[in-house]
Amino acid sequence: MKKFNPVIKAKNFATKHSIRLSEKTIDKTEKANGFLTELANFFLFTARIVRETFSRDFEFKEFLRQCFQIGNKSLPLISITGIIMGLVLTIQSRPALVTFGAVTMLPGMVAVSIIREMGPVITALICAGKIGSGMGAELGSMKVTEQIDAMEVSATNPMKFLIVTRVLAATLMIPLLVLYADALGILGSWAGANIKGEVNFVLFFSQAFSHIDFLDFLPAVVKSFWFGAVIGLVGCYKGYNAGRGTESVGIAANSAVVLASLLVIIVDMIAVQITDML
Repeated sequence: MKKFNPVIKAKNFATKHSIRLSEKTIDKTEKANGFLTELANFFLFTARIVRETFSRDFEFKEFLRQCFQIGNKSLPLISITGIIMGLVLTIQSRPALVTFGAVTMLPGMVAVSIIREMGPVITALICAGKIGSGMGAELGSMKVTEQIDAMEVSATNPMKFLIVTRVLAATLMIPLLVLYADALGILGSWAGANIKGEVNFVLFFSQAFSHIDFLDFLPAVVKSFWFGAVIGLVGCYKGYNAGRGTESVGIAANSAVVLASLLVIIVDMIAVQITDML
């Protein structure tokens, strides 16, 4: 019968767990290095876009085409979102205001909420899902089918033709979509206020805009430009750096939506903190 030795058992236990600990440490180190490498590549990609933007021979026709693709083709989705946003906010807020006898504050409260926060953020998140995934999938498929390599061989700068135009178009068009969604949100709020009673159109809008200050409008517009830049950069980066396999197209589109949505929330948090200090 084999004699039990607790010392040997303790050594085996420590050796086994130390090996597991070292494997976990190596795995976490590799993930950290991969994250830092990805972050550095993203900043280098952004710096290259900025350099190409201010270089000569800007692709103006492609820029206008991308503006049409991003702006005009997003109008139906943004229209529905804007109207529902104002309608739901009004229906949810009205009972609480009735309790305190402050129904007259409803137009101003809804207008300020939509213009300062809900309009820009919800519109940016919708655009991150539609525009970001579209850019990631389109550029990813071009990378898989080697169309980007063919452009480089034919002396066409793919960074200037494909990336710069898309990023600038997203940066310009998303603030316009935000303003459009804000207007429809206030219109939807008026429709929601008329569900439980009759409210004059001119009176409702005059009360709504009487509570809006310039400092409510300006930060929302400024951060909308940042939202557009973030969505364009992330969508183009994920698509341009997609792998060679066909499954990489789906991965690029999915990761573009997730990362762009996350960065929109982070940018909004930073913008709110900066606005609060003013």
